[in-house]
Amino acid sequence: MFVLDFFIVNVALPSIQHGLGAGEGAIEWVVAGYTLSTAVLLVTGGRLGDQFGRRRVFALGMAIFVATSAACALAPDPAVLVAARVVQGVGAALMAPNILSILGVVYTGPARVRAISIYGMVMGLAATSGQIIGGILIRTDLAGLGWRTIFWINVPIGVAALIAAPRLVPESRDERGSRLDLVGVTLITACLIAVVLPLVEGRQAGWPAWSWAALAAAVPLAIAFGLHQRRKAERGGVPLLNPGVFASWPLRAGLLTQTAFWCQQAASYLVLGLYLQQGHGLSPLAAGGVFTFLAAGYLVTSFRAPALTMRFGRSVIAAGALTAALGDAALYLATAHAGTSGSVAWLFPGLLLLGAGQGLCITPLTTTVLSHADPATAGSVSGALSTAQQVGNSVGVAVTGVLFFGALSHGYGVAFERSVLQMGGLLLVVAALTRLMPGRQRAA
Repeated sequence: MFVLDFFIVNVALPSIQHGLGAGEGAIEWVVAGYTLSTAVLLVTGGRLGDQFGRRRVFALGMAIFVATSAACALAPDPAVLVAARVVQGVGAALMAPNILSILGVVYTGPARVRAISIYGMVMGLAATSGQIIGGILIRTDLAGLGWRTIFWINVPIGVAALIAAPRLVPESRDERGSRLDLVGVTLITACLIAVVLPLVEGRQAGWPAWSWAALAAAVPLAIAFGLHQRRKAERGGVPLLNPGVFASWPLRAGLLTQTAFWCQQAASYLVLGLYLQQGHGLSPLAAGGVFTFLAAGYLVTSFRAPALTMRFGRSVIAAGALTAALGDAALYLATAHAGTSGSVAWLFPGLLLLGAGQGLCITPLTTTVLSHADPATAGSVSGALSTAQQVGNSVGVAVTGVLFFGALSHGYGVAFERSVLQMGGLLLVVAALTRLMPGRQRAA
């Protein structure tokens, strides 16, 4: 649900913009506001689960998510929609890390690898199918609700999850019973806001002095957070992020690779959705139909990725990144050939390759990081993993948004060409970063 809700919005953005009379900045904030609040609170969400019970905090997050989904669906103007999306991100931040923590605690050995692999496939399917589902919902136009159905759909699903969780999900927590590290929460929240907020808002505001000051402040804030966490651990306290967890080189390398990968993942779907609808003039349903080629590529490889990773290790992730980069290159050539007046069929081979590459990356990256968690560190590792994903999403959407919207004066075709070149280059970086990761996944 929390991944789907990031991506399902992309195909609805033109409809939302038209229906609410929203400007460019408001539309970016519909995506980025959700990602920002999610990113800055994920570590805190994981730690709250450790302290108060992972199932309990998951359920609280789900309840917030359901309530704010209804608020999004009822939004009368862009300001209310953006505000509801920001609070919806808070619910996602409480849910997401505790899902991974529960998997890490309940399952061990091969069962954990299998559970995390299923999680990775579900997450990828949510990302690749979001546009398809969104297009169908908007086209169906249930009760004349249009784009609002993409938010209403969360309500019955979320209520069902809330009813099922007490029966199906065992409760777990950190038995040390430590209090939440409020100083750590404050420092990491300030640091992440200092990074993401200026990237999201800076271009719209013309890169004022505050945006550069915020980015500069992120460095000392990160250093202060690291020193505080180390001191707290040395004094016998329980820090927000256990520094001992990051002593593991595979974990550090996996988080770095994960962040780089997700910097292009969310951004690629955003610019593709805008290019298809605004550039080619496709309806939401037709645009969602184009995304089926990306989803098909993902399905072909994602089901085989876990077994391939156990056999070939990091080479699978590198192969996936290179395949996806080749897909971006094919999209560039197709767009350069057809522009916005030719057939979108020229995009299909590139989308198949892009989806296939993503299918070889998402599950193995998740498994790599979670394989280094135990019950005592599950919250910290899950929070770090989810934060890496969401910070990557936020930074990627912001940076690619600067490139895409900055090039719109030359047309949607040129803007899309430049964006896929940038994202293809980032995938080459991901392939290179896999050399820092361990050669084989651990089975426990």
